[in-house]
Amino acid sequence: MSGEDAPAQQQNAVDQKQETKPAEEPKAEPPKTESAEAAATPAATTEKAPEEETFTYRALVLTGYGGYDKVKLQVKKGKPALKAGEVLVRVKVCGLNFADLMARQGLYDRLPSPPVTPGMECSGVVEAVGEEVTDRKVGDKVMVLNRFGLWQEVAVVPASHTFLIPDGMSFEEAAALPVNYITAYLMLFDFGNLRPNQSVLVHAAAGGVGIAATQLCKTVKDVTVFGTASASKHEAISQGGVTHAIDYRTKDYVEEVRKISPKGLDIILDPLGGSDTHKAYNLLKPMGKLITYGAANMLAGQRKNLIAVAKNWYHQFSIHTLSLIQGNKSVCGFHLGYLDGEMELITEAMNTILDLYKQGKVKPRIDSTWHLEQVGDAMRKMQERNNIGKVILTTEPMPEEEKKEEAKKEDKKEDKKKEDKKKDDKKKDDGKKEEKKDDKKKEEPKKEEKKEEPKKEEEKNEEAKKEEK
Repeated sequence: MSGEDAPAQQQNAVDQKQETKPAEEPKAEPPKTESAEAAATPAATTEKAPEEETFTYRALVLTGYGGYDKVKLQVKKGKPALKAGEVLVRVKVCGLNFADLMARQGLYDRLPSPPVTPGMECSGVVEAVGEEVTDRKVGDKVMVLNRFGLWQEVAVVPASHTFLIPDGMSFEEAAALPVNYITAYLMLFDFGNLRPNQSVLVHAAAGGVGIAATQLCKTVKDVTVFGTASASKHEAISQGGVTHAIDYRTKDYVEEVRKISPKGLDIILDPLGGSDTHKAYNLLKPMGKLITYGAANMLAGQRKNLIAVAKNWYHQFSIHTLSLIQGNKSVCGFHLGYLDGEMELITEAMNTILDLYKQGKVKPRIDSTWHLEQVGDAMRKMQERNNIGKVILTTEPMPEEEKKEEAKKEDKKEDKKKEDKKKDDKKKDDGKKEEKKDDKKKEEPKKEEKKEEPKKEEEKNEEAKKEEK
């Protein structure tokens, strides 16, 4: 990590303390009446204390880096306090993003160290507003974009990080929109300068950003979209606007693109990193633009895979400026997590996206909805690339019957783990037994040799005596 990142990490630590430690509720100003002024203020404080103590809300907390079980559902106590310019949102639905999966493994530096509540986007209803907030009121339906802290039932955020949900948009769609669509929009139009008759390669075309990028491409006339996805998802992404679907698991996507577009492509969106970034650069036509926005190749398995991380860094793309000049190509890097200080830019992009939604030109596709209790299964589905569209979490409590079913599933998982452990132990024991047998077999010839040695010595002695005679 460079020295430039150190202040950000220090700020992360401060943010974390603010996130995990509920602040005291600010004292309410007494009404400006004679009776109120005469009343003793400690009595009011005494009345408020029980409310603060009884206010609880559920939150998902990353307790440490590792597997799916590291994100746990906890109950927090104490009503979060509002500062000037902030609002309290009663969260309805949260969005799950690839960055959340990387954060769980300690591969995403915009999330403070555990324990911390993840979550960069959600939708809900404004429940309270702080001082100096003029454009939001209690009861407003909003979508929220924040650096972290939104996977919980209530969240305090700056009012500038909220956007009014338009009529006709569900809470599910609202939670699925901010991260994916802002990312895709800024890459295609701010960096990419997408224009009619151009060609675009969208990796992971069935994911949240992939679907958003495809829909946004179709808002421009005669744009050709190449999309990579497993074969089972081709029908869905083709219906969504992908012109040429490519199965990256069975075919070389570079060769497939070259067959159709020998000169290469105008814009490539690269969330993979490593060797795929090299391939992307070589696929650009003159005046083409490569926009890299992730390192998904580093994610292999539930826990951090050091081999995958090392391989990705070893194949990290780098290029000399002279090569860019001679190739007439450009390389851009995009990270929404580092644009949290550029809310004017983000708000402008969001307003355009919402206008497109109202016109029916873009619409988030929801893959599946999970309760907070099922966050592990939700993350697994996304990490194993089994989703088509957005995976979201609902804060609505899980019904008792579903909880029982979930408990049974967990019991079965535990039983399976125990069975697998027994099998592994048995294999190890069998392996040790086989090793002992092999050792015995190896020892037997040696024993035979030792037995034969005296006989050979006697025979030699006999031969020597005969020679003497």
